[in-house]
Amino acid sequence: MAVSGSKDFEPNVADYVEEAFERCGLEFRTGYDAVTARRSMNFLFADWANRGLNRWTINQVSQTVASGISSYPVGTITATVGSSASLTIGETITGGTSAVTASIITKPSATTLTLTVPSGTFTSGETITGGTSLASTTISASPSLTDVQATIDILSAVVRRSGSDISVSRISRDEYLNIPTKSSTGRPTQFYVDRKITPLVKVWPTPENSTDVLIYDRLVRIDDADASGNTLEVPFRFYPCLAAGLAYYISMKRAPDRMQQLKAVYEEEFLRAAEEDRDRASFNIVPSYGYMSSLS
Repeated sequence: MAVSGSKDFEPNVADYVEEAFERCGLEFRTGYDAVTARRSMNFLFADWANRGLNRWTINQVSQTVASGISSYPVGTITATVGSSASLTIGETITGGTSAVTASIITKPSATTLTLTVPSGTFTSGETITGGTSLASTTISASPSLTDVQATIDILSAVVRRSGSDISVSRISRDEYLNIPTKSSTGRPTQFYVDRKITPLVKVWPTPENSTDVLIYDRLVRIDDADASGNTLEVPFRFYPCLAAGLAYYISMKRAPDRMQQLKAVYEEEFLRAAEEDRDRASFNIVPSYGYMSSLS
């Protein structure tokens, strides 16, 4: 008998929900069943983020720094403006109506700016004015924070200067707080991640130019399960873990008699998936020739 020749099995949200209900000894019937199951699935994704499981959502961000700016959003905040030509990198812009402020990090095009995290919400169509250049233009809408707020954490970072990547070390909140002169300028050698709802990465020393590039790997959220027809941002090897986890979450609400059994299955599937989802590197053992010589 011939094999299928296909490798495209990709359950959607409804398929996972039906599988989970069956494991709970239930039938998937009503619209509310779908709503409560999707909600449980999104809570499950949050649990995976806390456990550091979703390594397939790692992406790399290249952030050109701006001289004098030490705090950057972990991701990109882009504003569309009438014209960016007369505004200068590093200056603070202020909304004429909202009085909201933000600093310009880069000018990707003639009509866009990338910004630090704004102090509030810009008013659509309002005039913004540069604090140094005194140039004015209009902003089409308050820039979205979605890309930044999807960040879970930064895993590692380097600073690229003149084509060479130089490692920067991560420090804690206390270590950053105890830096006596945060305004010192130079090539950044350390960074601190302020894990707010809109997370920030703070570098030290404060950049001395607007040409160095901060490159970091960040872990981001898995896309939500919004509709039953959605497919999920989960690789094939994690399908069993997702099905088992969803069954366990649903059992808390609908099949408490099976909860302990389904929890055990989920933890087993999770452990197997987590052990597989890791970096691999060569491991070399070199004998100590000094020790060998002492034995001879």
